[in-house]
Parts: sequence; structure tokens; C-alpha cells
Amino acid sequence: MMWSVAIVAHGDRVLTREEVVELADAVASSGGIASGIGTTSYGAQLVVEADTGEEAVELASVEFADAAARAGLPPWPIVSTQAISEEQDAWGEVVE
Repeated sequence: MMWSVAIVAHGDRVLTREEVVELADAVASSGGIASGIGTTSYGAQLVVEADTGEEAVELASVEFADAAARAGLPPWPIVSTQAISEEQDAWGEVVE
């Protein structure tokens, strides 16, 4: 089943446009988009294939950390995750 997973990491400094563009490039291969310009957090929404929401969050978290490293971002702690499957999206349910 396909899942859309949103992940946010929070840190101690404001991110530049260039840093978030690098993150966007790094998550693009996972159907991802990035956010965080001018904030002390960076985030991404990734598409992964998994059997459960928990597995989707786990897989996406690894991809997110790898993408952040490729983008040269600091390894800030993840403060938020949300996963929604294609089926849940139809019913409006979210797994946190």
C-alpha cells in the first residue's frame, strides 16, 4: 500500500532558501516535497510503500535522514510524523 508521510525536524537556527532547495532535490526521487525556508525546522512529505502506517513512518524516516544528510543539513531530531495511506485519504483518517 502507498503512504504519504510528513516528517519535521527541529533545530537551533534559521534555514536558508538554498538549504531547503537542496533538501527538495534530495527527496524528489521519493516523490517528496520539502519545507522550512526561513524557519528553525525542515520537513518533507515522502511517498513510500508499506503494509502499516508505523512501517511507513519508519521507512520514510530513514529516507528523510538520508536526504537531509545529502542536502548537508544538520541531523536535527524529528519532532513530528504523520502517515496517511491512499485508503485513509479517501476516508480522512491520519496515523500519527
